Amino acid sequence: MQWSLLRTVDLVPAALVLTTIAAGAEGGKSAAPSEFLLVAQIVLLIAVGRGLGETMQRIGQPSVMGELLAGILLGPSLFGWIWPEAQQAIFPRAPEQKAMIDGIAQFGILLLLLLTGMETDLKLVRKVGKAAIAISIAGILVPFACGFALGEFLPDALLPNPQARLVASLFMGTALSISSVKIVAMVVREMNFMRRNVGQIIVATAVIDDTIGWIIIAVIFSLASQGTLDVASLAKAVLGTLAFLAVSFTIGRRLVFQLIRWANDTLVSTAPVVTVILLLMGAMALITHLIGVHTVLGAFVAGILVGESPILTRQIDERLRGLISSFFMPVFFGLAGLSADLSVLRDPNLLMLTGLLVVIASVGKFGGAFVGGTLGGLNYRESLALASGMNARGSTEVIIATIGLSIGVLSQNLFTMIVTMAILTTMAMPPMLRAALAKLPMSEDEKGRLEREEFEKRGFVANLERPLLAVDESVNATFAAHIAGLIAGKRGLPITVLHIGKRAEEQEKGRGAEESHEAVVKKAAGALSAHGEGDAGSVDVVTRARRAELGETIAAEARKGFDLLVVGVGKITAAKDRFDQTIEDIAAGFEGPLAIVAAKGKHLKQPTPDALNILVPISGSGVSKRGAEVAVALAQAGSGSLRVIYVATTRDKGAQRGASRGLSQEEGILKDASDLAARYDVDITTTLRVNRAPEAAILREIDTTDVDLVVMGVDRIQADHLSFGGVAGAVLGRSKVSVLLVSSGEAQQAPAEKA
Repeated sequence: MQWSLLRTVDLVPAALVLTTIAAGAEGGKSAAPSEFLLVAQIVLLIAVGRGLGETMQRIGQPSVMGELLAGILLGPSLFGWIWPEAQQAIFPRAPEQKAMIDGIAQFGILLLLLLTGMETDLKLVRKVGKAAIAISIAGILVPFACGFALGEFLPDALLPNPQARLVASLFMGTALSISSVKIVAMVVREMNFMRRNVGQIIVATAVIDDTIGWIIIAVIFSLASQGTLDVASLAKAVLGTLAFLAVSFTIGRRLVFQLIRWANDTLVSTAPVVTVILLLMGAMALITHLIGVHTVLGAFVAGILVGESPILTRQIDERLRGLISSFFMPVFFGLAGLSADLSVLRDPNLLMLTGLLVVIASVGKFGGAFVGGTLGGLNYRESLALASGMNARGSTEVIIATIGLSIGVLSQNLFTMIVTMAILTTMAMPPMLRAALAKLPMSEDEKGRLEREEFEKRGFVANLERPLLAVDESVNATFAAHIAGLIAGKRGLPITVLHIGKRAEEQEKGRGAEESHEAVVKKAAGALSAHGEGDAGSVDVVTRARRAELGETIAAEARKGFDLLVVGVGKITAAKDRFDQTIEDIAAGFEGPLAIVAAKGKHLKQPTPDALNILVPISGSGVSKRGAEVAVALAQAGSGSLRVIYVATTRDKGAQRGASRGLSQEEGILKDASDLAARYDVDITTTLRVNRAPEAAILREIDTTDVDLVVMGVDRIQADHLSFGGVAGAVLGRSKVSVLLVSSGEAQQAPAEKA
């Protein structure tokens, strides 16, 4: 850490000297705006900001503090005090030159609010519910009242327009009541408390604070634009904001999802989804401007809607975050630091007022959050942790202060005071919150929930995001659509139906028909709504038809981010225990997990059954556990039964022992399966078959029970043709009931006999 800090400190003077010499030479040529100076300013802000941000992270502080301090060091507070000529040469006050980098910073504000919105987890807010709302209301009202009162008593010299004191007081109240959800979430996540009850309440409360704060800021902007308190203009701003929010979270939510999905699935240009997200942000920012409120509200709401999109892949998310974090954040926060002149605090009166501001802000927010936590049902320690977290203003406060300065609500000195308050409260929060969280005990109920969530985090079904269903015109395709609907419907996953048969285009056009595969998917998913299952019944189905060779079609779809391919075609196997060429071509074009459906028995007559009686063989291996997960998900999705049979295979002799000590390996593995089913309230029957060949044991269980579907987790075997091993091949060929083979994405080097 010391070497990193020294390296940053050594590089800064050298960069400043070189930039100053070049800036002086450039400035001597022309007084017009200089592109060279713009690039030099950006390079300096990024280099120093990112360097100090790295140092801050190494000492347990958010990196944004380093970026803000970089601006303060490069501005009049230090660099301008030590070498004013050089500072003026690099960052001249000429309006034309300043406007160039200010334009980048203003767009950066929108991107920062977009990112903040993407990190706003509304599901978390819904989950903790009333407690977070009650806590947030108390945590906003108390500091808002303190800030408003402070604004009413501020000296006229600190206000750019003393006649508009009401607007300034409202702005001060909002500035003191808001928290930085980004920094709060960072510390909570770092402490591994993001999934703890109190951690979720802290983050959810910060989310509500942020959301309410941006709405208030948007309305205050309208007031500031009018100059006076005009009831008609205020009503227009408030009603316009409410209408914008209502449309955004109803029609807009659906529209944003469809646009992102369309861009991801249709456009072939580079980073099409990122382009659409930026256009959405810009359009919503313009809409809020047209209704008379600040553009930041539009960008923030756009971020929330984008973050809720179910197909926002990790790669797209990281690409967008990388652009904002590495370029726009150091430029914006660096400029905010440049605008803050800490040298004015040498004035004892201003220093005293700044100290008073910090005290009022801290006591108001800490006290309000603590009281809110107590009223919301938290105990003393939990309320203390909540109050500690809520006191961080961080990046949010700096953005608000910058907006206040730009619209003329804040003077330069008042801006400096607020930025100072933001720095001090933010740097004090992490150690306070860490200390408060470290002392919190864990209840038994919370421990059980965390264990379940940790299991789901490592699971296969719980992490599915986008299934792809490939079907032809067969009865088996209808049964596969039913299976896919049950899997997708449990969590409301968007699903794409790809028609690959001889009448693919005809089937695509008939997707609205009652007997279509799309209708089967929606019917299977919709049946879950009767069980009150979360997002059940809200499955979004898109239809596509094969337009090229089968392998090319599957490969083209695979690039769109699907993480499971469910296959339902008329012919599964060919001669000599090999899969049909259609299955071979599909598997060759898709490298991820496959679910191959083979309808048999009564499912050929009734491919959309009301119940499934499922048998799942397990052996303790990873892929057999995947099969068990899918079987449990299908059993949970509808009525029926689930039977688990342990079979020993040659490859699984060294399979991991079950979680319960004192049991045999076989009993332990069955105990694990029972625990898995119990987590989802699924009743199961378990059977041990250790003295039979695995395929014989499975087929015997089929013959002696009333099961109608066998779910098997299998490995792809490296060979000159598609193979899942002898056990899977035997069961698929000789079973009298339907079979679902769920494969891993990677081919195994050695042949495997695995259930």
